[in-house]
Amino acid sequence: MPTAPISMRKLKDILRLKYGQKLTHRQIAKSLSISPSVVSRYACRAANMGITRWPLEDKWDDVTLNAAFSVTKAPLKKHSLPNWQSVHGELKSSKILTLYLLWEEYAELNPASFYSYNHFCRMYRQWCGSLRLSMRQTHHAGEKLFVDYCGPTVSVVNPDTGECRTAQVFVAVMGCSNYTYAEATWSQQLEDWIMSHVRCFEFLGGVPEIVIPDNLKSGVHKACRYEPDLNPTYHQLSAHYNTAIIPARPYKPKDKSKAEVGVQIVERWIMARIRKETFFSLKQLNQRIAELLDWMNNKVMKQYDQSRIALFKQLDKPALLPLPTQTYQYTHVKKVRVNIDYHVELEKHYYSVPYSLAKKQLEACISGQLVTLKHEGNTVATHPRSYQAGRHTTKTVHMPKAHQQQLWSSKRFEHWATSIGPHTLALVQMLLAGPKHPQQAYRTCLGLLNLSSKYGNERLDNACHRARATGAYRLSQIVNMLKNGLDKSPIPEPQEDLLSTIDHQNIRGNDYYH
Repeated sequence: MPTAPISMRKLKDILRLKYGQKLTHRQIAKSLSISPSVVSRYACRAANMGITRWPLEDKWDDVTLNAAFSVTKAPLKKHSLPNWQSVHGELKSSKILTLYLLWEEYAELNPASFYSYNHFCRMYRQWCGSLRLSMRQTHHAGEKLFVDYCGPTVSVVNPDTGECRTAQVFVAVMGCSNYTYAEATWSQQLEDWIMSHVRCFEFLGGVPEIVIPDNLKSGVHKACRYEPDLNPTYHQLSAHYNTAIIPARPYKPKDKSKAEVGVQIVERWIMARIRKETFFSLKQLNQRIAELLDWMNNKVMKQYDQSRIALFKQLDKPALLPLPTQTYQYTHVKKVRVNIDYHVELEKHYYSVPYSLAKKQLEACISGQLVTLKHEGNTVATHPRSYQAGRHTTKTVHMPKAHQQQLWSSKRFEHWATSIGPHTLALVQMLLAGPKHPQQAYRTCLGLLNLSSKYGNERLDNACHRARATGAYRLSQIVNMLKNGLDKSPIPEPQEDLLSTIDHQNIRGNDYYH
């Protein structure tokens, strides 16, 4: 049966970390939360296919890689796993019970799938060895950076309104030297989280090999003890700085003990000192934090008889990876689906893509002034970023040569409207003629004509008649007419403009409000 393949993102990360960052297979496995044997298997297959460097050649796109690395594996034989907690409890509570007797009872309960006695004993000893152990971690120079947020917040007062707003405190600690960075941000949302990393790397003057965060939503899309799924934007940050991100296991604070201690020190030595001070801007707060942070990093630690900054310059600083030459620009990455009008919606604005991608799922990268849309790793469209809600950005090259060959067309909408009534047809024709490209009105027409299934053709046609007479062309206005039964009421007669005969600069007349 086919095995569950690793994702294309992780396959590329294996190649990037092996050939680009020169990590060992075990380091790569730990970074990506997969077994070293999987790393070795994929690295060996890549070498056999001639892939020995990073970045990859142009011919190795996502589709080609996926086809080349597809493998099959025979099903594994599964045995029933004993309840070790129950076995351990029975052995502790009885002086006469033996492990052999417990194995016999386990074998009787699972006659078709049980482990041998020797393997049963080995598995039990291994399980016992994992009880309440605390591993002392060894931190190498320039290897690990631990990041987290403080629990308490700091208040910032608006000097104009007196409104009080809270700020979060981001903390990062180097594993080897304990060199610490801290700053305040308005939230723990994705952009603040990512840009705090960027400013931290600039503060360090380099990039560590591994970043170890907590499992907060901004960094980890799906928390898992064995295979956490990184947020795509966070993953893009790691690729830009050529570093690996290994989230701590959920509910395992000892995995990031450096961050826990660093947070505690920042709370006691910085936040406690400013608790009575009043700040009127985030910039002012960060300036004060920077002053105390400099004092804290220069303070001699009793355990090492040296300061954090001295140890950093001696150990971590020479081992850090260099900063990339190109400045990082925050890019929000999300998945989108192409609608029937070959546009995707981002921030309530619509961007066009090649019409052949209709109904396909794409990856959108939203940077400061640019929107990039990708399909299977290839860029299919780029647009200037727009903040106009409800508007369309359409490139002519993305449109089909013959719209009648598409599933939806202007003629089809007009034919549908004709079956409902003349007023519906007239309104649909007006909607299609409004925008630069008729396809931009497809969604509105589709929503309008679908109302016939709920309210019937006659009521919808009457509502369209009233909409044209009163100038209420928006779909929401027509829906409100049908909900409130206004389509059954007579259309109001136009009132005579009694002010039309008076010529004065302060008198506008009825036409002014149309």
